[in-house]
Amino acid sequence: MASFKSIRCGDQEDRYRQFDQIIGRSAALEAVLEKVELVAPTTSTVLIQGETGTGKELVAKAIHNISPRYDSPFVKVNCAAIPLDLLESELFGHERGAFTGAISQKIGRFELAHKGTLFLDEVGDIPLCLQPKLLRVLQEQEFERLGSTQTHRVDVRVVSATHRDLELMVKRSEFRGDLYYRLNVFPVQLPPLRARAEDIPALVRYFVDFYGRQIGKRVEQIPEETMLALRSYDWPGNVRELQNLVQRAVILSHDGVLPNPLPSNHVETVTVTSRSAAIREVDRALILQALDAAGWMIGGPEGAAAKLGLKRTTLFYKMKKLGISRPTPTCRVKVPAEALESAGSSSTL
Repeated sequence: MASFKSIRCGDQEDRYRQFDQIIGRSAALEAVLEKVELVAPTTSTVLIQGETGTGKELVAKAIHNISPRYDSPFVKVNCAAIPLDLLESELFGHERGAFTGAISQKIGRFELAHKGTLFLDEVGDIPLCLQPKLLRVLQEQEFERLGSTQTHRVDVRVVSATHRDLELMVKRSEFRGDLYYRLNVFPVQLPPLRARAEDIPALVRYFVDFYGRQIGKRVEQIPEETMLALRSYDWPGNVRELQNLVQRAVILSHDGVLPNPLPSNHVETVTVTSRSAAIREVDRALILQALDAAGWMIGGPEGAAAKLGLKRTTLFYKMKKLGISRPTPTCRVKVPAEALESAGSSSTL
């Protein structure tokens, strides 16, 4: 159930399957995907920024899938998950004996991604001492393995991602400015899930179906109050948090009904809010009905206030609170027939 406006064509359809994991039709998400369509065919470096759990790797893979490099490797590195003293070797490789423990030659991720795309996740965690070498390979497309003087040339398109504010890090001298500008040729900002709440029902149904098949459980009903609670939650962990909570709910489900996996205090808050909204709508409907029946006359024995058993001042207060105001009467201007005939003869519409 992809929302991506892919331009599928013949035998290239397989490479669009990755878009099936990008769920939603919100304006915020569509704006991102339009940027993906624009930058994917180019060789420009892309910097994907957004909160943790917003799907930065999925967007990076989408860029690769619709680029001319789609049939070449997509290699990913989580720069925050690799110890700093091993990161250089991981990126650029090393020769046997380059350091203690280097018992054999190692090919780095840049070489593995030759002709393809290298995804540098959490690029803000790359140490300052390694950044000049990364800048060089981005600019010159060449590097040396650790323990070697032989220069290797590669053809790699780099897509990076981070949840950090790199611009602020540059100001604090925590990240090289020249590297930041080289990575940030084409920025893509991912919206948090709370900014595209209209996508939550589609995401919930997708994950319910996915984990239902994986676990072997049929979940046929998602109660309205459960969906309302999920939509009203702030989702600090974004799509990843939603995915994990839905997986838990599928495991706990009974009789094909999805339980609400959110904390009980949030459920109670949503329930109270829902009841208040329902009461508000009922009040509004009753007042409008009484006003229509009274010809929008508020006071007097035949007025709307009397029909509702309210004081005139109380009804005024409720109308103001509910945003009810008397509709403006439509003004009709009588136009002479000869004027209409004259206007009709000169019209070019």
